[in-house]
Amino acid sequence: MKNRNLVLLGFILLKFVLQYVLIDPVYELHRDEFLHLDQAHHLAWGYTSVPPFTSWISWIILQLGNGVFWVKFFPALFGALTLLIVWKAIDELKGGWFALLLGTVSVVFSSLIRVNMLYQPNSPDILAWTLLFFTIIKYIHSENSKWLWFAGITFAFGFLNKYNIVFLLIGLFPAILITEHRAILRNKQFYYAMALAFLLVLPNLIWQFQNELPVFKHLDELVRTQLVNVNRYDFLKDQLLYFVGSLFVILAAFVAFIFYQPFRKYRIFGWSFLFILGLFVYLKAKGYYAIGLYPIFIAFGAVYLEQLLSGKRIKYLRPVILAIPILMFFPLLQIAFPNRTPQEIRQYPQKYKDFGLLRWEDGKDHDLPQDFADMQGWKELAQKVDLAMASIPDKEHTLLLCDNYGQAGAINYYSKIKNIGAVSMNADYINWFRIDKEIRNVILIQEASDDDPERARERPMFETVEHVGEITNEFAREKGTSIYVLKNAKTDINQIIRKEIAERKSRR
Repeated sequence: MKNRNLVLLGFILLKFVLQYVLIDPVYELHRDEFLHLDQAHHLAWGYTSVPPFTSWISWIILQLGNGVFWVKFFPALFGALTLLIVWKAIDELKGGWFALLLGTVSVVFSSLIRVNMLYQPNSPDILAWTLLFFTIIKYIHSENSKWLWFAGITFAFGFLNKYNIVFLLIGLFPAILITEHRAILRNKQFYYAMALAFLLVLPNLIWQFQNELPVFKHLDELVRTQLVNVNRYDFLKDQLLYFVGSLFVILAAFVAFIFYQPFRKYRIFGWSFLFILGLFVYLKAKGYYAIGLYPIFIAFGAVYLEQLLSGKRIKYLRPVILAIPILMFFPLLQIAFPNRTPQEIRQYPQKYKDFGLLRWEDGKDHDLPQDFADMQGWKELAQKVDLAMASIPDKEHTLLLCDNYGQAGAINYYSKIKNIGAVSMNADYINWFRIDKEIRNVILIQEASDDDPERARERPMFETVEHVGEITNEFAREKGTSIYVLKNAKTDINQIIRKEIAERKSRR
């Protein structure tokens, strides 16, 4: 047992190291990370696009100094906990050393490293899916109702992190009905656990109703602006790539549900997988929505392969099998991680293009993968905004207004001016305006696609309107984003802002 714990600890440490070293220092934080970090200053039971869990972690990061190390630490931690659950699942399924090692290398050397690099709800989402599946294994194995309670708590945790876990529940229910596990519907503890889960998520549900269900408005916007460019073929192709080195382990799990007698009672997992994946395909979901399905199947597959390779004549294949996920991971190092500079990627783009990594949400190919381009240009923007703010003597009555949440969050994070207070009519920032004081000056951050470079709308409202800078980083998604300084308002800017906020909210 002591040796097992040491090996597990070694893999966990390896995972943490990889999460840090596979990011080239030229890359900054990601657009989405800024929004989540800013939520620490506006704690609530819900937000426009996500539930509250991420804001709680952001508050902890803020107390720790808000440094990049801690921003990267927590997604790495959630990834390490996912690895721990897979290890425990293999142990619960009576797997030995080979199964433990195969399951571990399959999880460590996979796309989870890429997911766990970004401070987003995706890492705890995958952890929640894996943990919920694990509680089901424990309940099936022990028939102890306490695991139903743990399942309810786990679902609530997942729900308060990201609503994506609802799809797990939708897919799991018909799987229960068509297997012998429908007997659970006669267990009153099952309903008590559901009631507990409901009580735990109730504050977020109340917040949703109080704010006119922004989650559905966000989903509608997502469908119109992003999912419209997603096709089902790409979704299925992505599923093969996420765990390409351990795909044979996942497939082995499905074979085991059919032919391996000890796993017949776990066929509910196979059915739930088919229902959930089918639902995602039908909805034309983004590929990464389904990543949480796979870690637990790696546990099943690893244990089954250990049984298949238990004979004396074929035991020599075990080291070869263990090497496959590691060897298959090396090609991914060339394309899947921000470990090459933008110049290097532009110079050798073909590998990225072959895997569709240069295609953005707009359906077009660009120089960098979109996530990488979203990690460029932010420091430059914040530095130039600080210079613009320094040119305004009356900072107390100055509004810093941005076109999108990435700009606002990046300025708030990287600015050297304390509490600079950048806001936007975009995402949650529309709820974070502070316009209790008269606005006399505005620093305006406008995207390159803006069709009014002369600021014809704003010029009559201010004595002076000056273009003072723009993002020049050629690899930044925000390249060309401009900074304008609007001084000495000649009209009631507060009233205009309030009216604009009301109109934006009414259109959501």
